[in-house]
Amino acid sequence: MKLKKIPFPVLILGLVSFFNDLASEMIYPIVPLFLTTVLHTSIPVIGLIEGFVEATASLTKYFFGAYSDYLKQRKFFIILGYSFGAVSKLLIGLAYGWPMVLGARFVDRLGKGLRTAPRDSLLLENTTPQNKGFIFGIHRSFDSLGAVFGPLIALLVLALFKDNLRLSFFIAFLPGCVAVLLLSIFVKEKKKAVKQETPRFVKISWSGIPLQLKLFLVASFIFALGNSSDVFLLLRASSLGLNTTLVVLVYILYNVSQTIFATPAGMIADKLGAKNVFIGGLVAFAIVYGAIGLTQHSWPLWILFPLYGLYIAATDGVSKSYLSEFIKKEESGTYFGAYYTLTAVGTFFASVIGGLLWNYVHSSMTFFYGSAMAMIAFFFLIASRNLKSKVN
Repeated sequence: MKLKKIPFPVLILGLVSFFNDLASEMIYPIVPLFLTTVLHTSIPVIGLIEGFVEATASLTKYFFGAYSDYLKQRKFFIILGYSFGAVSKLLIGLAYGWPMVLGARFVDRLGKGLRTAPRDSLLLENTTPQNKGFIFGIHRSFDSLGAVFGPLIALLVLALFKDNLRLSFFIAFLPGCVAVLLLSIFVKEKKKAVKQETPRFVKISWSGIPLQLKLFLVASFIFALGNSSDVFLLLRASSLGLNTTLVVLVYILYNVSQTIFATPAGMIADKLGAKNVFIGGLVAFAIVYGAIGLTQHSWPLWILFPLYGLYIAATDGVSKSYLSEFIKKEESGTYFGAYYTLTAVGTFFASVIGGLLWNYVHSSMTFFYGSAMAMIAFFFLIASRNLKSKVN
C-alpha cells in the first residue's frame, strides 16, 4: 500500500499531537495507580472522576467547535487547549487528595474540549474527498506514537527516581510545552473569504440529517454506553498480577498496535468505506472486552491489548472520516463537537456503570457489559447498512 503525501499543516499537527500525547501518556497509565496507592481512592470514585472529566471535555467540544465555526478561527482554540493540557500535568503532581486530581483532570479535559473539534476542522481543510481516511488516520498514528514513547519515558523516570510518581507528572509538563511552541510557530490558518453577513452559529437539525448518518450516530451512542474509561483496563491488568512496570509495558503494546494500523485503516476506509471499517472496529472491541472479562490470568493481556489497539485504529479517525462525508468544512467544528458530545454522554454513564459493576458485582462484569453494548451497536449497523438515505 503506497503511502500518500502528507500536507505540511497535517505533518505539524501530527507532531503537535505526538508531543502532547507523549506528555499525556507519560502519566495516564500511572494516574490510576497514583490514585489507589498514594491517595487511597476507591474504584467507584475513580470511575466517577474519569466519567465526569471525559463528559466535561466532550460537552465543551460542541461549544468550542461551534464557536470556532462562528469566529471562523481554529488556531486560537487549539493553542489554548494544548496549553491547558500542559499545565494540568503540574497540577496533578501537586495533588494531595482525589478532589485535587479531579480539578487537574478537569483542566486537562477542558483543554481537550477547546482544541479537538477546531483541530479536526483544520485537518479536514487539508483533505480531499479521496484521502479523508488517510489524513485522519495518519494524524491518529502520530498521536499513538506519542503514546508509545510516553510510557517508556515514564518507566525510565520511575526506574531512575525509585517509583517517584509525582516527579513523572512534573517532567510530563516539558513535552507539553514543546507541542504548544510547534503549534504557535509553524501552523498557519488558511485565510477565509470575508463575507458581509452577520456571523451566526451553525444550527443542527435532526430532521435535516441524512438517515444513514442518523443511524451511525445512534449506533455510536449505544457503543459509547459500554465504552468505559481505559483506566479500568489498566486496573484489570494490575488486579490480574501485573506490577506497575508490566502494566505500563502492556499499555505500550496497545499504543504500538494503533500506531501501526491507524494509517492503513484510514486508507482502507477511503477504498472500502469508512462505515465498514468502523463496524470491524466494534467487533474487535467486543472480542477484546469479552476475553479480558473471562481471563483469570495475566498472560492473555499481552495478546489482547495489541488487539485492542486495532479497535482504536479502525474507529477513531475512521469515524471522523465518515462524519465528514455529510458536512461542509465551514460547519465541521459544530458537527465534530456535537458528535463528541453525544458519545461523551454515553462514555460518562459507561464509566460510572463500569465502576459500580466492578465494585458491587465483579471486575469482569465491567468488561462483559462493554462487550455486550459493542455487539448491540454492531448488529444495529449491520441491520441498517442496506437502508437508503432519504435525505441527500
